[in-house]
Amino acid sequence: RGKVRLPGSKSISNRVLLLSALARGTTEVEALLASDDTKVMLEALHALGVNWSRHEGTDDYRVEGVGGAFPEKYANLFLGNAGTAFRSLTAACAFAGGDYSLSGVPRMHERPIGDLVDALRLAGARIDYTDNAGFPPLHILPPEPTGQPIRVKGNVSSQYLTGLLLAAPLLGREVTVEVEGELISKPYVEITLNLMQRYGVTVTRDGWQRFTVPAATYQSPERIEVEGDASSASYFLAAGAIGHGPVGVEGVGRNSIQGDVRFAEALA
Repeated sequence: RGKVRLPGSKSISNRVLLLSALARGTTEVEALLASDDTKVMLEALHALGVNWSRHEGTDDYRVEGVGGAFPEKYANLFLGNAGTAFRSLTAACAFAGGDYSLSGVPRMHERPIGDLVDALRLAGARIDYTDNAGFPPLHILPPEPTGQPIRVKGNVSSQYLTGLLLAAPLLGREVTVEVEGELISKPYVEITLNLMQRYGVTVTRDGWQRFTVPAATYQSPERIEVEGDASSASYFLAAGAIGHGPVGVEGVGRNSIQGDVRFAEALA
């Protein structure tokens, strides 16, 4: 029995950081997860010309959005083993009009990224593999936009689709993203769509096969609180059920945008 305050969701934390960076206006980000992935994302955004500061003694941050593409046009980004940062930043840098190098630890260079690169190239991205084809490290040059729809495989990683959707407004036109085959991890794509809407960009979708991103610029919501991690919540909820509780879990609730919150419904 007792109460636990959850750490912030990693999935939401890195999406919010990127959205806040690309948005017009300043965003107060509250309860950001303290992790390697968010640390890597913050360092990368700083290298790309985004100003941010941490409120001392808290996990709250102030992010000054750039209102579009990154202002720094030359950057060498070391992204460690942070998959969420690597995939979303690959897409954002591909459309940002700069000369960027993205690398990570040896393990990251073993994680395939070819399907995302292929999708970005359909939109005119100029991306080269600097070692093994289909894997990081990457060298990105300013794009040569094509105007055609973007197609991505649905059965590889929802992070690829998330990266494409988050970066699409940087192209300055309406963008259609088509999913080939069955889309996996739909709840994580739902998180992306929900957060994009919080930042003023509403994506319309035809089932889970076609997504249309309007020509728009992200607008800061001024303040956003990162939900507690719903996956972590499940263990404590289960402990309360097994041990006859009560166990209070704070930081996430029934209105969460995370699919894993439905574990509470399963218990009920």
